[in-house]
Amino acid sequence: MANIHNVTEFLFLGLSPTWEVQRVCFVIFLLLYTAIILGNLLIVLTVATSRSLGSPMYFFLCHLSFVEICYSSSTAPKLISDLLTERKAISLWGCMAQVFFLHHFGGIEMFLLTVMAYDRYVAICRPLHYISIMNRKVCIVLVGTAWLGGFVHSLGQILLIFHLPFCGPNIIDHYFCDILPLLKLACADTYLIGLLIVANGGTLSVVSFAVLLASYVVILWHLRTQSAEGRRKALSTCGSHVTVVTLFFVPCVFIYLRPSATLPVDKLVAVFYTVITPLLNPIIYSLRNAEVKKAVKKLWIRTTKLNAN
Repeated sequence: MANIHNVTEFLFLGLSPTWEVQRVCFVIFLLLYTAIILGNLLIVLTVATSRSLGSPMYFFLCHLSFVEICYSSSTAPKLISDLLTERKAISLWGCMAQVFFLHHFGGIEMFLLTVMAYDRYVAICRPLHYISIMNRKVCIVLVGTAWLGGFVHSLGQILLIFHLPFCGPNIIDHYFCDILPLLKLACADTYLIGLLIVANGGTLSVVSFAVLLASYVVILWHLRTQSAEGRRKALSTCGSHVTVVTLFFVPCVFIYLRPSATLPVDKLVAVFYTVITPLLNPIIYSLRNAEVKKAVKKLWIRTTKLNAN
């Protein structure tokens, strides 16, 4: 590794060169990250402690919220700390670790969202067989497959850039390490590697998104014979998931399904899928789901009584 990596650290340009803007961003992103942790942790604790939320849908939601915490934590803490420093540096190994965990948890989220779409398909299209099809063992296997799939995806990404030569410059026009900005700094022809990265990350995003769309097309087709009340109830359970899928997949497809080139708008898009989407997920699922809101209230009452005693 020492023979091909003369660069031992990378320097981020960050979100803005203006110190006043950075201080404002520090307060904003600190509040957003705190809300991400508390909101998703609340969903994890609520599902884990509530007997009424024992269905597979909430089992997957619990894991999704945990992954959202990990996913956001791969970039947000470094971003927040860098907003208070003039020199925004990260070691070579730290950069590689950030790339790995970003794509690891991002891949897991893609697979989990796909699994949740399959769960909704079974619940709506095959309700009489739902309990037998989506039993506890199957749910555990599906979640385990999502974690394994995220690891394989991330391992493929990191292996493509790990042996690239970085001999300078070492300035990344971003606020975290990612594949495309690193390709620009490599001292080698990265055209083929760029195509392989698009084939890995971009294809995963598109295929997962296509499977999700197909699932909901089938669901909508099935609902055409249902009563108006049945359609309303079924669509209300799917609406939250469709919203989250759109918020996550559209930015990812924009970033990773194109040639190895960066655009000025990439930072803004990255903020959306690394910070805004993890923040909105618990809000979307709690506000649009009466059972979750009821379970949160019960958890709050139990916690208040324990503190009072």
